[in-house]
Amino acid sequence: MSSALAAVPLFTAFSSLHNAFHSTAFVIARNLAIFLAVVFWLALAYWVHRDARRRIEDPFLVGTATVLGLLPPYLGPVVYLLFRPAETLADIRSRRAELRALEQQLARARPSCPTCSSPVESDYFACPVCATRLRQPCAHCDAPLEPLWQMCPYCASPIEPSALDLDAALTAEARSLSSIDLVADPEPRVADA
Repeated sequence: MSSALAAVPLFTAFSSLHNAFHSTAFVIARNLAIFLAVVFWLALAYWVHRDARRRIEDPFLVGTATVLGLLPPYLGPVVYLLFRPAETLADIRSRRAELRALEQQLARARPSCPTCSSPVESDYFACPVCATRLRQPCAHCDAPLEPLWQMCPYCASPIEPSALDLDAALTAEARSLSSIDLVADPEPRVADA
């Protein structure tokens, strides 16, 4: 008889748990939690797809990353985060454009012949390749003078106006500037839409 009395409280406890898990409020809360878990899972897969399109050029690899974000729920995006490229494609294009601009600036900083564009030293009077007269010597100290200078910076003597040809100097400067390519090569862009 004692075993029958002990079974009644256990039965009522399971009965109340059964009633709690099958109540309308619990069923609605459970269905809502499942719905939110599925929506969050799909949102993570969509985020992986968008992020992969911003970082990877190859469409096959973008698809592989998307499947990785879908198949192991909640674990796939974490794995993707571990193996995704560090830079976006826009960052890579920007870095390449900056490098091209710096290289062009360095190339421009090196003096070159305005006629043949061969590199020359700052103290050359003439181009060794095409024999174009680059600079005139100063009448007092024989230092090389740039065509646009109106006084010698080495001895502070003025340059005679007859020896100063501004039109030729400006034309040579314009030619040397036009030889520098300032437009970057267009690269294919990946749409984020």
